[in-house]
Amino acid sequence: MAVETVVVIVGAGPSGLATAACLTRHSIPHVILEREDCYASLWKKRTYDQLGLHLAKEFCSLPLKSVPPSAPTFMPKDYFLRRYCPFQPVQIGFKYKSKDVLVVGCGNSGMEIAYDLSDHGASTSIVIRSPLHVLNKELVHRGMSLLKYLPAYMVDTLITMLAKMEFGDLSKYGIRRPFRGPFANKNATERSPIIDVGTIKKIRNGEIQVVSEISTIYKNNILFKNGTQKNFDAIVFATGYRATNKWLKEAKSTLNGVGIQENGFPQHWKGEKGLYCAGFTRRGLFGVSMDAKAIAEDINQAITKQKKKSSVF
Repeated sequence: MAVETVVVIVGAGPSGLATAACLTRHSIPHVILEREDCYASLWKKRTYDQLGLHLAKEFCSLPLKSVPPSAPTFMPKDYFLRRYCPFQPVQIGFKYKSKDVLVVGCGNSGMEIAYDLSDHGASTSIVIRSPLHVLNKELVHRGMSLLKYLPAYMVDTLITMLAKMEFGDLSKYGIRRPFRGPFANKNATERSPIIDVGTIKKIRNGEIQVVSEISTIYKNNILFKNGTQKNFDAIVFATGYRATNKWLKEAKSTLNGVGIQENGFPQHWKGEKGLYCAGFTRRGLFGVSMDAKAIAEDINQAITKQKKKSSVF
């Protein structure tokens, strides 16, 4: 007997798969639509060698064992040419050995790419213009564990103190800390702390140069705002992306012009007319986990309510 599909999930990335797992726990039939020829295509096709998954399993755990072994239903492939970008399954550093490379962007991706380039023998520079927190995986794990029992300002005070002991004063290398603590800053600006993979040591040793904000780019020549200039063989932009939604017109009441939910936290995942959004809050896999569980539970309650209503008649 055919099973009626109750939920359609658009996208077989981490958010889509997580939502599917949570729906499966509630025995809610669903189908996943994906234009690529595999699931998690960003991770499988467009990742760089140094990409790290830093969040501890306990903070992004999902009931993945409950996902049925059958593969998702895929939409036809959308083939297109891709120019070079950091997110591709090749050895980035190897391609630029002995070359001068500038990394623009000082988030986790930029820091990891800079490390990878330097590790493969590239003469690496990185633009760091915004204040940022530098932590390691142990500090992040400790902080997130403490947040279960203590207010954020107390956790931030402790973690910032430990980070200073671990990394010292980084201002002389062009790295400034925000005035907020790492977790308060994440909540206020959606900017995650940097999880160091060894980049800071290379910056201290002079293997990676921190340069000023860019003023002008002319071919391979970069003019910086402090007046210096330099020629580079390659520039890697690790400046993130802007979420957009042009295909779903009905989502105008759910997503704003930059692809972020109109509803504020914690009801951000719920839209109108049965639309839900998972993973749009820039809270990483932890946010994906929260959204997926909340969406599945809300759908389950709606189905249960509808069944009760139907049984009355």
